[in-house]
Amino acid sequence: MSIETLDIQKPAPKPKWLRVKLPTGKKYTELRSLVDKYKLNTICASGSCPNMGECWGEGTATFMILGNICTRSCGFCGVKTGRPGTVDWDEPEKVARSIKIMNIKHAVVTSVDRDDLKDMGSIMWAETVKAIRRMNSETTLETLIPDFQGNTRNIDRIIAVQPEVVSHNMETVKRLTREVRIQAKYERSLEVLNYLKQSGISRTKSGIMLGLGEMEEEVFQTMEDLRGVGLNILTIGQYLQPSKKHLPVKEFITPEQFKKYETVGLEMGFRHVESGALVRSSYKAQKHLT
Repeated sequence: MSIETLDIQKPAPKPKWLRVKLPTGKKYTELRSLVDKYKLNTICASGSCPNMGECWGEGTATFMILGNICTRSCGFCGVKTGRPGTVDWDEPEKVARSIKIMNIKHAVVTSVDRDDLKDMGSIMWAETVKAIRRMNSETTLETLIPDFQGNTRNIDRIIAVQPEVVSHNMETVKRLTREVRIQAKYERSLEVLNYLKQSGISRTKSGIMLGLGEMEEEVFQTMEDLRGVGLNILTIGQYLQPSKKHLPVKEFITPEQFKKYETVGLEMGFRHVESGALVRSSYKAQKHLT
């Protein structure tokens, strides 16, 4: 086999617009220390978020509750999958205390999927929001929730504690859902978002990744489906392969294409559209309160 053939088979290099900031600075160091001290889980680290250096450097983070092992094995996600440990019922107080120490004005909370639990983790979700409210009365909240397998009793626990923003990610277009989100269903995610809206959650939010092999018209259809259930806030970012075991990147989307999706999304009626290569679901989340 020739050298030229070997070169052709190498993965395409990341384009220049995918450069990320390295984790540095005083605030990053302080937050790293806090996360380690209280043994907190963040999707920033577990999900290999490319914005971790920037966000942590600004003293913000997205907390991940219910452990760091997910019961699902999505092809895109860097979070560990397997059999989770026991629920830590001190976790709500730990998260709330950390938010107070960090003086966070707008907190984002997410979780792994806990299909192993009868309530799928929804009680812990509600207790975490309550604890944050008790200890941080001025802090606003975004909850990035799983689908809870569409069980409305579990979703009702989130609605009852009234986060300012409730988010649930579609992740990809309908055609690719089975491959990308093995145990999830496209229609079920739409039903969850619709149920949230119909139950009085004024700000609903979702996110999708690009570069997995989707076509432009499929992205537009997903956007239309999300507007059809009253979604207010949409994030669109570039999929980046966490490891060789995960789905490969099929395409790096250009900044011009991301801008096109943003423009079309705003024309469709979304209140906010964050569209760019390094955009993730909780990136600049405080902007979405308006």
